[in-house]
Amino acid sequence: MLKSTFSSSKSCKNLPPSPPNLPLIGNLHQLGSSPHHALQTMAQSYGPLMLIHLGTVPVLVASSVDAAKEIMKTHDLTCASRPRLSIPSRIVYDNKDIAFSQYGEYWRQVKSIAVVHLLSNKRVQSYEHVRLDEMGLMMDKILRSNGSVLNLSELIIALTNNVVCRVALGRTYEGRKFKNLLHRTMELLGCFSVGSYIPLLKWVDRLSGLVRKADDVAKESDELLEGVIEEHLNEKRVGIEGRDLVDILQEFQRDNLKGFRLERDMVKAIIMDLFIAGTHTTFTSLEWAISELLRHPRAMQELRKEALEIG
Repeated sequence: MLKSTFSSSKSCKNLPPSPPNLPLIGNLHQLGSSPHHALQTMAQSYGPLMLIHLGTVPVLVASSVDAAKEIMKTHDLTCASRPRLSIPSRIVYDNKDIAFSQYGEYWRQVKSIAVVHLLSNKRVQSYEHVRLDEMGLMMDKILRSNGSVLNLSELIIALTNNVVCRVALGRTYEGRKFKNLLHRTMELLGCFSVGSYIPLLKWVDRLSGLVRKADDVAKESDELLEGVIEEHLNEKRVGIEGRDLVDILQEFQRDNLKGFRLERDMVKAIIMDLFIAGTHTTFTSLEWAISELLRHPRAMQELRKEALEIG
């Protein structure tokens, strides 16, 4: 069994250079706690384009601009889809969202809905008042601290959560339970799942409790999103400024716009995508930007000067 699993890729011709790998686990043991550093070290020995194995899954690693450009421009369709990962599938309605769905007609349709109708320039500009409101509230908290120590990470995550909640769901969702659910969701989406890399050992994820944790988060998320949808069904908002992203998705679902049937689970999966991407990505970018400014006082002074001149 092991021989057939690992000999199939070796029998192919014209494969990129590849570091030696172990049966079953492949090169997983070489990645350590800092995979990006490990891959950089490997690339120095095996070149800018190399083949490694994460468990039984072959992975092509591009470590140069030219190699990445070749993949993204010349072979973009070959690399367009995403692998099915067991834990995300349980959380995002069997990959009915945008981020984890397979490349094809369904992905094109839901992406089009998001880009054209949910994230268009006109739509984003219509929520400017939300961003200004939440920025003002955060600035008030900073001013009221009177120079005492503040946890900027907590302030930024609250800012991004509130903005995305109001834009996507229509109101803020605060409280420890909601924040805990978001944290657990992000943790599970980024966790190591044995079954995703070694399908023969997928039972390990169930034995370790990972599957149960994913199912618990999926159940709690579904209850929250069901509540949001029912709340919107019982209300009627008018005008572009009065509607949030859930209202727009429900309009698609109700009117069958574009001849594409948007089912309830699809609506919930897209909402989850927008929320997770909008909060975590924005928070991480802001946190790193502030960290870099603190490490480079001169750049901070220049930025402060420019901000004062604009103001």
